[in-house]
Amino acid sequence: MFHKNLLSVIIITKNEAELLPACLLSVNWVDEIIVLDNGSTDQTRNIAIKAGARVFHTDEWIGFGVQRQLAQTYASSDYILMLDADERVTPSLREAIQNVLKNPKSNTVYSCTRRNLFLDRFMRYGSWYPDRVVRLYEREHYGYNALPVHESLTIGHADVVSLGGDLEHLTCRDLITFQRKQLWYAEIWAKSSFKKTNKYGIIKIIIHTISSFLRSWLLRAGFLDGKHGWILAMINAQYTFNKYTTLWALNKQNKL
Repeated sequence: MFHKNLLSVIIITKNEAELLPACLLSVNWVDEIIVLDNGSTDQTRNIAIKAGARVFHTDEWIGFGVQRQLAQTYASSDYILMLDADERVTPSLREAIQNVLKNPKSNTVYSCTRRNLFLDRFMRYGSWYPDRVVRLYEREHYGYNALPVHESLTIGHADVVSLGGDLEHLTCRDLITFQRKQLWYAEIWAKSSFKKTNKYGIIKIIIHTISSFLRSWLLRAGFLDGKHGWILAMINAQYTFNKYTTLWALNKQNKL
C-alpha cells in the first residue's frame, strides 16, 4: 500500500513578527508547522498560532543547535524541513520537496540553494551564492549538533542530494541590524571556542581576516556582484576579525 510521507516544518523564533507571516505563508501546504519561540515580546506567537502552527516556548536561550534539536522533538511527521523566520520556500523548491516525499531515498538527506538578500538585491556570486544548506531529512534518523552558533545537521555517512529550486533568505535588509547580529555571532563563537591552552596571536588574526576577504572577493568571484560584492567581502572579513580578536582578548583576560 502506498504510504504518504508527512512533512513537518520547524522554525525557531524570537521577536519575528515582521518576517514570520511570509515564511508561514510559503509553507502553508505542509502537514505540520512547529514553532519553538524563545521569549518573544512581540506578536510572534500569536501570528504562529493563527497560522495553525503548534507553538512551544523556552525562557532561556540554549544555543541554536540545542534549540533546533529540542524543536524537532515536538514534530510528528516522517520528514523535517528546518527553516528560519527570514526564509521563504519558493514554488520550485516546494515542487522539488513534494517529489521527494512521494519517493524518498533511504540513507539520504536533501540540500537546497539559498538566495541571500544583501540590502536591496539577492547576491549571485561570492560567499553568499550558491549557499547550499541541508534542510530536508528524516526525523527519526538525523538531528542537529549542540553548537551554539553555526550549527549543522549530523548526517553521518548519508548521501546528500541537491533539490531543485531556491530558498529565499532575507539575510540583510538593514545594515546596522545585520552588523549587530554578526557581532553577537562572533561573541558566541569566540566563547564556545575558548580554550585556555591555545594561543591566538595577532598574526593568526591577520591571516584569517585577509583570507576571508580574498575568498569572498576573488576566489568565489564576489567582484561580479559589483559594489555589493565588495562591501559584503569587507563585512565577511570584519566578522572573521571580530571572531578571532574576541578569542584573542578572552585568552589575554584569562592570564590576568
